[in-house]
Amino acid sequence: MEGLCILGITGGIGCGKSFVSSILEECYSIPVYDCDSEAKRLMSSDEEIRRKLIGLVGEGVYCGSVLNRKLLADYLFANAENAQGVNAIVHPAVWRDFLRWAKEQCCPLVALESAILFECGFNARMDYVLFVDAPEEVRLCRAMQRDSATEEQIRARMDMQHPEDYRQMSDFIVDNSRDDDGSLVGVLNRILDEIKRNAVIN
Repeated sequence: MEGLCILGITGGIGCGKSFVSSILEECYSIPVYDCDSEAKRLMSSDEEIRRKLIGLVGEGVYCGSVLNRKLLADYLFANAENAQGVNAIVHPAVWRDFLRWAKEQCCPLVALESAILFECGFNARMDYVLFVDAPEEVRLCRAMQRDSATEEQIRARMDMQHPEDYRQMSDFIVDNSRDDDGSLVGVLNRILDEIKRNAVIN
């Protein structure tokens, strides 16, 4: 978007993307659009998405006005073709909603947080991509605790991701191995200074 710099935030499961996003919001007043939560909102409130998902998955994907998340997840993860069908409905709507949201922000730099930034192609629309990293065991423990899931379940989800590939394709890498915002602020200061210099943001 002309006159607006967009920072994409991504990383593997349990890396702490939301923690980094919260620091950007609280310490630097940078608005952050959370794709995951906004996608959930849109799937429950957007009539066009509702109509298309019913056409793709069936009437049971909604219980009245409530999205049947388990049914949708079962359909989505059944095979790649199903996932592509759902993504083709949801991702464009999320991007349109992000653009609407971004125009409402009184800030020359906004951020977009997405676990699947590269998978859905949003990375190509970012000015910069920040990859949040942490050792596998740290990510595993965080995700198990957060999702009340077993090690096997989390490792299965990890196996579906390609963090090393995306790490190499990102502009910045942040080590979030410690749950300590103090260790991150200095790194984020340097990153934001570089972005401001390159983008001429005041």
